[in-house]
Amino acid sequence: MSTAAIELKGISKAFGPVQANKDISISVQPGTIHGIIGENGAGKSTLMSILYGFYKADAGEIFIRGQKTSIPDSQAAIAAGIGMVFQHFKLVENFTVLENIILGAEDGGFLKPSLAKARKLLKELADDYGLSVDPDAKVEALSVGYQQRIEILKALYRQADILILDEPTGVLTPAEADQLFRILGRLREEGKTIILITHKLREIMDITDTVSVMRRGEMTATVKTAATSPTELAELMVGRKVLLRVDKKPATPGAPVLKVDNLRVVDNKGVERVKGISFEVRAGEILGLAGVAGNGQSELLEVLGGYRAATGQIVMNNEEIDLTGAKSDGQSRRARGIAHVPEDRQREGLIMDFMAWENTAFGYHKDNRYKKGVLSDNASIRGDTEEKMERFDVRPPNPKLSAKNFSGGNQQKIVLAREIERNPDLLLIGQPTRGVDIGAIEFIHQQIVALRDQGKAILLVSVELDEIMSLSDRIAVMFDGHIMGERQPDQTDEKELGLLMAGLTPEAAE
Repeated sequence: MSTAAIELKGISKAFGPVQANKDISISVQPGTIHGIIGENGAGKSTLMSILYGFYKADAGEIFIRGQKTSIPDSQAAIAAGIGMVFQHFKLVENFTVLENIILGAEDGGFLKPSLAKARKLLKELADDYGLSVDPDAKVEALSVGYQQRIEILKALYRQADILILDEPTGVLTPAEADQLFRILGRLREEGKTIILITHKLREIMDITDTVSVMRRGEMTATVKTAATSPTELAELMVGRKVLLRVDKKPATPGAPVLKVDNLRVVDNKGVERVKGISFEVRAGEILGLAGVAGNGQSELLEVLGGYRAATGQIVMNNEEIDLTGAKSDGQSRRARGIAHVPEDRQREGLIMDFMAWENTAFGYHKDNRYKKGVLSDNASIRGDTEEKMERFDVRPPNPKLSAKNFSGGNQQKIVLAREIERNPDLLLIGQPTRGVDIGAIEFIHQQIVALRDQGKAILLVSVELDEIMSLSDRIAVMFDGHIMGERQPDQTDEKELGLLMAGLTPEAAE
């Protein structure tokens, strides 16, 4: 076995009383793709942040190509040949590709020579690794798949031999994800070492050579990918057997609960984001809305949730809803029987500095059950929160803990508990398992299906095609503000849905 590209020995890191990493040792071989998986809060991001110089370990050593290396900051990591592609890209949108590539790595105070040198090197890198991009294109005009290429090129321009990718396919179409994996395969062939952090077990099985599993801050296993299975990895992550498919009976849809007709949404810049769409959601069914983020799904949820104006018509339980914003808001939507789990739990679903018991009452705090005269009955709210935390397995089950101190999966459970427990006629749910681990995904899916089986209507928005395919009873695909088509899950496949997500009908693609 050759000298390891990366070797971490005895890495430990604590944040106050929380031990994020406990005596972790891991060896990554050169020219391989090494996956790291684990539940939310398992310590994956902390470990990679130590390797990239964002955090300093309390104990332990880092070896790069056999040499003990100190990495006090990201500049030291870059100097050691380490690059990192973040889940949320670090690009300046109104800069060109070339300007983004050299940002922070200019040669001296004059930009013109730096840009000329970068243009030549960028072409060589693009040709070598199949990462073709237009150097003069503005980033804001490029798809997320191309933006990700720029992030990879940025790292390669800085001569990175080791690449860390954090959840790289979260915002990609299936075709873009396939293209990314081809690029990663090419980088591996050229001798680059890649660390891939993902919660998608299929990606681990498809692209990695070796996979390490973390649980509760410790490294529980490192195995050859070819010698394991998704079921075994899920059990190693969670510590118990996990059902990797959605177990549900066929739907028995009833009458339409929600009818949307010719809905149009214009944003604050005057850009039309939703372009005359029409659909309905019936009682006892899940309508899955597929599409790459940014194609109008978010604006649609905001209109339905009551905090964005629109034109067209929305009918809920045979009563028209005001779309001007003059007589309608989130409070009135909830009174109509609409519950909303927003796409971004931290910005729209929770107030992060407030305690869990306060967050479980938001939007429903005027209910009589939470009142004692004209004042809030805080003791009643806390008691109700304790019951919700038990039913939804929120960990730790402490109502007085601030929302920011829960892992992403447990934050999501708090929002779900608040909305589902109101017994809504219609549940709007955006990206229900974004950044959520395997164990929590299983639980969240069970709750959604249980609500459907109670005869409720559910509009599910997700960029995860696996989730759309397994949860939905009907699937509609959005692209550029339009609904491209509607399919039955058992009569379509990811290839067809991927084409629709890219704005192509299968006939046009042929």
